[in-house]
Amino acid sequence: MDIKDTARPFDGAGVSAFLRSLPAPPLLLGLGEARHFVGELGELRNEIFRHLVEHEGYRSFAVESDCLMGLVVDDYVTTGANTLDDVMERGFSHGFGAWPANRELVRWMRAYNEEHDERLRFFGFDGPLEYWAASPRQALTALCALLDGPLPCSGETLDTLLGPDERWTNEDAVMDPSQSIGRSAEARRLRLIADDLVALLDTQIPRLSAEDGERAALYGRTAVGLLRYHGWMADASPARWARLSALRDAMMAANLRAVAEHGPALVFAHNLHLQRNRSLMRLGDHPLEWWSAGAIIGRHLGDRYAFLASALGTAGDDVPPPDTVEGILSTLPWDRSLIDARRLAGAVTEPAPRVSHDFAYFPLDPAQLDVIDGVVFLKQAVRLG
Repeated sequence: MDIKDTARPFDGAGVSAFLRSLPAPPLLLGLGEARHFVGELGELRNEIFRHLVEHEGYRSFAVESDCLMGLVVDDYVTTGANTLDDVMERGFSHGFGAWPANRELVRWMRAYNEEHDERLRFFGFDGPLEYWAASPRQALTALCALLDGPLPCSGETLDTLLGPDERWTNEDAVMDPSQSIGRSAEARRLRLIADDLVALLDTQIPRLSAEDGERAALYGRTAVGLLRYHGWMADASPARWARLSALRDAMMAANLRAVAEHGPALVFAHNLHLQRNRSLMRLGDHPLEWWSAGAIIGRHLGDRYAFLASALGTAGDDVPPPDTVEGILSTLPWDRSLIDARRLAGAVTEPAPRVSHDFAYFPLDPAQLDVIDGVVFLKQAVRLG
């Protein structure tokens, strides 16, 4: 099979044709990043989303960013609250608010909503964490504010148990479990309180508006997830890093299940989080392996989840060897291509794994092509953040 028979130039028509080729229309369409902060990929993502909104009925966008901070963006997109500058500063984690592609996306979503009755929604679906983790204060107090009494504890008791936020966000705890508050008596009691609050929410859903119920559920699963995460930050066993990675992706998957209720939605995150197979990564001397959010949500949604992995040819001064998947795809005549990954798996013969000189780039794994629905390939990426 000629490699060109597995691919088409990337454009709106190609995206629509790809969707029609799937067994079922996806509730969640994942677009993965092989590397964060690739300017050309951000622009392509925005182009995909605009096409999906205008031609395929998509109304939601979800990104690998703090789920609670994402509420700031959603408020702006849906109601115009605050200014674009303020939203980009306070509505994204991991430095994503400074990325021009995200600013342009948020601006476009707001402009769209000003002209249409059916509103677009914005979701962050990462937890408030990245090996370090935030205090559960915001999630717990916001959940309490939405519930009717009697509550399992008073606000004063909750504040005393939480203590200063610096105890939770202590970055020394990342490498030193003994510095973590996660298994203290206060943290253990807070885990019981969070569980009671979530159970109380279940009994009060009928009295809440749809918006308040949605937010209360987000606060509840975030509080529970953060307290679990802090508990494992205090663990000194060899399982610590893999368990932390798994818990993060499990929180992502829980948030994505909620996003799917507003589907169809485009989901944008690193390939490692959206792929269907187990994620593998080295953290220093620690090899980590865990089930990704894509694997978890794929089990829940089945054919209603689809995954497009991205891959780069020449990225800066990093050129793929010709016998790697990216090297083979670089022979395509188009600068931007959309490839049927399963057909590609049958068309290439034992390609070599790519070893990238760019530590931030995660090459395609040739052995995993048959669990990817499609590949978005950029022959050249110059603007790397």
